[in-house]
Amino acid sequence: MSDFQRFHVGPRLSEMAVHHGTIYLAGQVPDDNSKDIRGQTAEVLAMVDRLLAEAGSDKTRLLMVQIFLADMADFQGMNEVWDAWVAPGHTPPRATVQARLAKPDCRVEIVVTAAARG
Repeated sequence: MSDFQRFHVGPRLSEMAVHHGTIYLAGQVPDDNSKDIRGQTAEVLAMVDRLLAEAGSDKTRLLMVQIFLADMADFQGMNEVWDAWVAPGHTPPRATVQARLAKPDCRVEIVVTAAARG
């Protein structure tokens, strides 16, 4: 692997970049915005799992996570899904804030930085 790679490069953004062993994910949002916060969070975390696996890493190597919620009333529901997903003993530094998200029906967006293996 070179010291710099981009994955899923589009005209506006790449879904992921890897530089010197650090993995940077773009903000991940659900494809199905009809789901409640639990469904949207589970979908986004599954996307994170897939991207990390593609870069040769996993959720035990999270360095920092930023979670953006359209409404802080969803904090508890999001945390229920997060707590079931995150690897015990490997909880990363994390920030959760309320923000106006780009898609009106989107309830959550998650940005991840992780360490690659090797």
